[in-house]
Amino acid sequence: MGGGAPVSVQSMTAGATSDVARCVAEIERLRAAGADLVRVAVPERKDTLALAQIIPQVRVPIVADVHFHYRRALEAIDAGVHKIRLNPGNIQDRAQVHEVIDACRAAGIPIRIGVNEGSIIERKDKQKRLKELGAVFSANKKGYLLAIMITKLEEYLDIFYEEDFHDVVISAKSMDVETVIDAYTEISKRFDHPLHLGVTHAGPKETGCIRSVVALGALLANGIGDTLRISYASDSRYEVEDGLELLYSLGLRERTSAELIACPTCGRIQVDLINLVQDVRKTLDKKIELPIKVAVMGCIVNGPGEAEGADVAVFAGDRRGIIYVQGERVANVPEEQILDSLLRECLAFQERVRKGEARLGEKKVDIIPPDPIGELGSGWEKKAHELRDKTATLTIGGA
Repeated sequence: MGGGAPVSVQSMTAGATSDVARCVAEIERLRAAGADLVRVAVPERKDTLALAQIIPQVRVPIVADVHFHYRRALEAIDAGVHKIRLNPGNIQDRAQVHEVIDACRAAGIPIRIGVNEGSIIERKDKQKRLKELGAVFSANKKGYLLAIMITKLEEYLDIFYEEDFHDVVISAKSMDVETVIDAYTEISKRFDHPLHLGVTHAGPKETGCIRSVVALGALLANGIGDTLRISYASDSRYEVEDGLELLYSLGLRERTSAELIACPTCGRIQVDLINLVQDVRKTLDKKIELPIKVAVMGCIVNGPGEAEGADVAVFAGDRRGIIYVQGERVANVPEEQILDSLLRECLAFQERVRKGEARLGEKKVDIIPPDPIGELGSGWEKKAHELRDKTATLTIGGA
């Protein structure tokens, strides 16, 4: 983590860690969704005891989330955990932190120092430093909060530096997007440690995805961040899926599954585009194992240009769809056959890629837009009407 390593995606289990079977199942679901590491809560002794049974059964690194009781960290390390998360807001005793550092050093595992807006307590010392930082951030609407985050990290990191322990990851989360961006921007300038990005208390997926992607996308686009968690009050698989999609979109990770692009809804659409897109997405997730780009377009106005880089594309018209593979037209089918025909072409193309007969992202010819008056049927009535008018005119003239 850090340096030239790819940005990693993590999530956290929601069930009790002490429920071994359920915890293992949840970890495996997150791993299958693409999580690079999974964090579990260990508030009680029974949770750390369970780790010894859980870790041998899973295939992804496990992070122990430790709050209040430093002994939970020591127990988790003994159980074989791969990383410890400590909160400076509630584990402050230097002797206790030293014990955790020594145990992590012996086990060769890192520690994440997580400073969250919701768990920062009132400071009792280093007031001068706090005041100085407050002045630095005075122009920021949450300058005092930024100052507390920085001073808390400085104070806590001093303990690690005294022990010559530098295998540390830093996080400084907030529920406010601007605070997250400002905090990580400042921290990236001041501390030479990998950064774990996140927006805490982001909310349900419907709104939390916007809040998280705005903050994390801005930071990652500026080269800030080494690992991330998108946090939702929802199924944690969505956290992993959206985290990966964010990295794919920024070119920070190579896509490993199908990429689906689709046009927005508008008055030109002449098929049931919304349901078609969802059906295509679910089908691709199950059947396609290569990063094939698939485009589903509801009409032919913008379709050719928007799908120019797609490996497989469909343009819909009047209850029909014309399917293209790397720019070459391969089928013209009625609406009820679009899904099956599109999947058939995707599977065939995937097989050709595997055999080396085709390459992803390499179009053979430029897409030629279908005739809007003709082959998709959307203009046949107009064309027939014009033909009738012309015929009638000739008949009258002839008479």
